[in-house]
Amino acid sequence: MAARSSSIMRRALLYVPSSSPRMLTKSLGLASDNVTYDLEDSVTPAAKPDARAALRAHLDSLRERRPPTIGEVAVRINAVSTRDALADLTAVASAARLDAVVVPKVRGPGDLTYVADALRHLAPGRDHDRDPVRLLALVESARAVVDLREICGATPQLSGLIFAAEDFALDLSLTRTPGLSEFLYARSAVVTAARAAGLPSAVDLVCTAFRGDEGLARLGDECRGGRGMGFNGKQCIHPSQVDTVQRLFAPSEEEVEWAVRCTVADVKAACAGRGAWTLDGAMIDAPVAGKARAIVDKARRCGMDVDGLLEKWKDQEPE
Repeated sequence: MAARSSSIMRRALLYVPSSSPRMLTKSLGLASDNVTYDLEDSVTPAAKPDARAALRAHLDSLRERRPPTIGEVAVRINAVSTRDALADLTAVASAARLDAVVVPKVRGPGDLTYVADALRHLAPGRDHDRDPVRLLALVESARAVVDLREICGATPQLSGLIFAAEDFALDLSLTRTPGLSEFLYARSAVVTAARAAGLPSAVDLVCTAFRGDEGLARLGDECRGGRGMGFNGKQCIHPSQVDTVQRLFAPSEEEVEWAVRCTVADVKAACAGRGAWTLDGAMIDAPVAGKARAIVDKARRCGMDVDGLLEKWKDQEPE
């Protein structure tokens, strides 16, 4: 269904505090696969009612002027276990430009079914079968990691998992280190569960450093490490992180060129009845060719010039 379409891309998931009118306005000038307006951690309890009202007005304004550079408009509500969750959903559910809801501190499948049911009840004018509000589940506790299979099966509206390192560290009394080894099991579990359930997104932890050369280097290392584990996106807490994250979670020019050469040659190999062949001295078989096609598809969605490369390598032959 629409919530699990393979065309959904969330390389960067940028949080914007809903309590800041300046940041709400500034967000309209950003270019990001996802902008998530936050009603949870970045908003103090006393400011939440005003933040809800400001966010609803902001979402309503997008009906006429939604920026084409923002791929998905989402809202992070407060945890279902709090009284604020229903107030958040009541404020935003019927907004025409709401694409997704980020559900924090998910304890089990019941949290997601509650949000899905509430959205249907609070926005009866929306066609929830053809145009559902997608759900993203924040995995923040040992319990959530253990229950990932059940969480992934909670509702067809679930569109991705997000790993939240800081709350997970708090739950397990861990100390976050630059190497992130303390999160290896949990991050691997999140990626594996998302893939097994056919979810389009597995979004990695926040990089808390974002200022200066050291912050940029740390961000780059985390992006490359997360992508190497299978994540296809990363949470951002500052607009300055978005360009780096979206670039590093997109295929590189070298990867795309190889993938185009591989797909061109694979068509010719298939016509010749060859199930396995070589390219640049390396064996290419069905799994490798499938990976190449996936890279080409993602490169197109990232706006890269795939057609130009296809023309350049149209004469590539299988070796």
